[in-house]
Amino acid sequence: MQTFPFKKHKEFTVFKKLNTPAKVQDFVNTLSVNFEKDGETCNSPLYVLKNKSAHCFEGALVAAATLWYHGRPPLLLDLETGLNDESHVIAPFKENGLWGAISTTNHAVLRYREPIHKTIRELVLSYFHEYFLDTGIKTLKSFSTKPLDLTLFDDEWPIAEYPVWGIHDTLVDAPHSPIAPEKALKNLRRADLIEIQAGKLTVEKK
Repeated sequence: MQTFPFKKHKEFTVFKKLNTPAKVQDFVNTLSVNFEKDGETCNSPLYVLKNKSAHCFEGALVAAATLWYHGRPPLLLDLETGLNDESHVIAPFKENGLWGAISTTNHAVLRYREPIHKTIRELVLSYFHEYFLDTGIKTLKSFSTKPLDLTLFDDEWPIAEYPVWGIHDTLVDAPHSPIAPEKALKNLRRADLIEIQAGKLTVEKK
């Protein structure tokens, strides 16, 4: 696997102390929320570090870049929903053979996952019951079958001065596996009122 090529780039010096996934999660939690008020963005880690703002995909890119800096594979995983909800992107990692994930979100849920999951599917299922609309309808439908390894791309992606839509589109277009057969998803119980209320708790307001 390639090694992180930009350790001398000043914006990445912050990565030095982020030597565990938990510390990476703490760092991405400090980024303000990118609400894309001027249109959709797909910013590189360098751009995010300069502007200290990210949405879930951008935060996952920063997390993946940080893990790569410390010699771990830089991976992304896509969680896809129904048409009325937004997808989510996480940065999975392995510890002692078990999967965990770093996640950037404005909400109280869909956050960090401890490395206790035997498979990617098991990791993804840990997000299922927290993924619902304000109506309580659960929306998570599928996930990328295997993590996308960012070392497969030109290694300029961490410092790109342009939007990295190529990575985004490759992730979204990659093979996905269904959470469950469609029949099993037709009669799901809705989230409770208290869960819905908790789901509306956010770090920042739009």
